[in-house]
Amino acid sequence: MHINELFDLKGKTAIVTGGGRGLGEQISLALAESGANIVICSRKVEACEETAEKLKEYGVETLPLACDVTKQEDIESVVRQTVERFGTIDILFNNSGATWGAPALEMPLEAWKKVIDVNVTGTFLMAQAVGKVMAKQRSGKIINLASVAGLGGADPKVMDAIGYSASKGAVITFTKDLAVKLAPYNINVNAIAPGFFPTKMSKGLIEYNGEQILKRTPLNRFGAEHELKGAALFLAAKASDYVTGHILTVDGGMSAM
Repeated sequence: MHINELFDLKGKTAIVTGGGRGLGEQISLALAESGANIVICSRKVEACEETAEKLKEYGVETLPLACDVTKQEDIESVVRQTVERFGTIDILFNNSGATWGAPALEMPLEAWKKVIDVNVTGTFLMAQAVGKVMAKQRSGKIINLASVAGLGGADPKVMDAIGYSASKGAVITFTKDLAVKLAPYNINVNAIAPGFFPTKMSKGLIEYNGEQILKRTPLNRFGAEHELKGAALFLAAKASDYVTGHILTVDGGMSAM
């Protein structure tokens, strides 16, 4: 098979949660550039609409939808509308996320619950609903957004957000276990664990602790606005058909230290 075929997504349909901004927008762009039709969903549908409009220049179809990933009825609506519009769901990127910074001994319970609900329960609910469609198709790619924060403990001088770290650790184990459970259906389940990329979610942390973060990053810089695209495309395309249960770190070497 030619290398171009391994990375060609023409005719495929992808759902990207939280795809209207930040890393989700970067992922949506990568998939659209490779020919996939894109369903972008998040609580703020206006951001999804703006990004969907940008993607049309690549000749793909887009569908922006409102969705709170903690609400099962919202997820079921997105899945139903996607199947009605495109017939299949070939790729799911669970990108929606939330965070909350606070010392571990002062973390408010409601903040903890919010982070876990979005990052863990939302990932589970979306993967379950889309997984049912993919199981009937006997094919599909599910990619979850983890984080280097989920790989181990973090120095509070760099990051003090125990709920976020715990949630991303849960996403990593969830990814590995779901990969085993869905392998008989020919569904690949993997995750990307980004390091520090300047986004709306990470802006405050980088401004406050940027110097400490760079000291722990061998490449001594933050991720650029295009540097998640290659990893996203690889895990979404045929190129990764023999890869499942893998956590791909894109972190400038931070996790190697």
